[in-house]
Amino acid sequence: MANEINIRCKNTGKTFPMPLGCSVKDVYEQAGIKMNYGPVCASINNKIQGLNYRFYNSKDVELIDLTSIDGMRTYVHSLFFVLAKAVEDVFPGGRLIIGAPVCRGFYCELYIEGHTIEAGDVARICQRMKEIIEADMQIHRIQCPIEEAIQIFRQKGMESKALLLESQGNLYAYYYQLDETIDFFYGCLLPHTGLIHLFDLTPLDEGMLLRVPSRKDPSQLEPIEPQEKKLGVFREYHRWQHIMGVRNAGDVNTAIRNGKASELINIAEALQERKLHKITDEIVERGAKLVLLAGPSSSGKTTTSKRIAIQLMACGLHPHTLSTDNYFVNRVDTPLDENGEYDFECIEAMDTDFFNLQMNALLQGEEIELPRYDFVSGERKFEGRKLKIGADDVVILEGNHALNPILSQQIPEDKKYRIYVSALTTIALDDHNYVPTEDVRLLRRLIRDFRFRGYTALETIRRYPSVTRGEEKWITPFQETADATFNSALLYELNVIREQVMPVLEQVSEREPEYSEASRLRKFLRYFIPIPARQVPPTSLLREFAGGSSFKY
Repeated sequence: MANEINIRCKNTGKTFPMPLGCSVKDVYEQAGIKMNYGPVCASINNKIQGLNYRFYNSKDVELIDLTSIDGMRTYVHSLFFVLAKAVEDVFPGGRLIIGAPVCRGFYCELYIEGHTIEAGDVARICQRMKEIIEADMQIHRIQCPIEEAIQIFRQKGMESKALLLESQGNLYAYYYQLDETIDFFYGCLLPHTGLIHLFDLTPLDEGMLLRVPSRKDPSQLEPIEPQEKKLGVFREYHRWQHIMGVRNAGDVNTAIRNGKASELINIAEALQERKLHKITDEIVERGAKLVLLAGPSSSGKTTTSKRIAIQLMACGLHPHTLSTDNYFVNRVDTPLDENGEYDFECIEAMDTDFFNLQMNALLQGEEIELPRYDFVSGERKFEGRKLKIGADDVVILEGNHALNPILSQQIPEDKKYRIYVSALTTIALDDHNYVPTEDVRLLRRLIRDFRFRGYTALETIRRYPSVTRGEEKWITPFQETADATFNSALLYELNVIREQVMPVLEQVSEREPEYSEASRLRKFLRYFIPIPARQVPPTSLLREFAGGSSFKY
């Protein structure tokens, strides 16, 4: 019939007719499936859309709940909007800044002229959020000419959002409205506040911690995990951003348009060098002989270890950089995972006894023959490479398990110095849209895999969830045990990455499920004005991924 379309539901594998103009909610009811925590959004022709999306052509639809990354992202952004409205209602004129994830929640700052935020203030905001949710208010998505949206945000004093939209070359933009509160969020939101079933807001440090449900069990809040060191890194970089007057993408884009790209690059690189110098001083003062360096994928561990080695040489020491990968057990001895496949991510895949034996021998002044793990044959080999260290030697050990206490449990603590490296994002899109650290690392990995490993964007995106699962189990739990945390994120890097990764992402076909992620990343990168890669210094950590480094890898 002319007034009907066909919907192919991926959840059920069935195709059924629906009336023209039906919504995602209508499709969910017709599909006859039950979701305890959803749907909260949908993948329509492999592109994420909100529940209010209406169909005027036949489509493929996958209904998404809170246990998925996209579903949780929609829920969290909607919760951000409720928080922003609550702050506007309780403290008119207050400036809310929603930061990156920390302590398994989101650290938020609130600036009110002449007022210091106290626990009672946080409780009032939390109560107002509950009232907004209980009222089940509608969240409207409004599309308009981009100049109109910019003017609206500027009149509301929301300069960070106005600057962000000014970076766009689009004719039209959209924003969200909740009662009298307006805002912009990167991605879709829930259609009404009553769909938010669980949250909490508690005081933390000088701000607030917004707690959200667990993806594994959405009936429970994520447990608070103390991460004082991670929080300290964010505070440190935010102080520098205030001094520089650059905190969000709009500020960076404005600086670039004003011809200050080189200045931004030089300052960002100088800040990293300053931090590395401080870390090196601590290593020297402690008299540590083993520097253990770990971090998640694409955090820049290799370049960081090389730059620390240079700093140590400048202090008159002789560094030796080794990889813990060479201490894998032989492949036949590698434990199997739940699918019966080799689990190379677990600590049991490492020959910890042999590692401790060799490191203690080094510390006692003995000469050892270093192993090399042959990834083709899956066997450890010895090729005559010897090492003996003296009073002026320092060994830098880089690898996924370097901070795991099991790896170095037999080595004296006073001989070790631990460094955690991660791209803890230093920039936000605007006050209410943080940039996930996982996005930055994925974009780095996309470039590196394409340029140096021959992997397509499709392959990298498809593999990435398993990579992050391994990190959450074996790497990030030990970040707070580090003596130092090095933030490898650069203020300007997304502006450089944009032009390099866009053509790679465009190769992902709309037919692939990974298209939704590729599309999301492309849309995200368009908020950043490009900077030519030629302006990046050859010693920059970014060169590890973009190419052109003066270091050998």
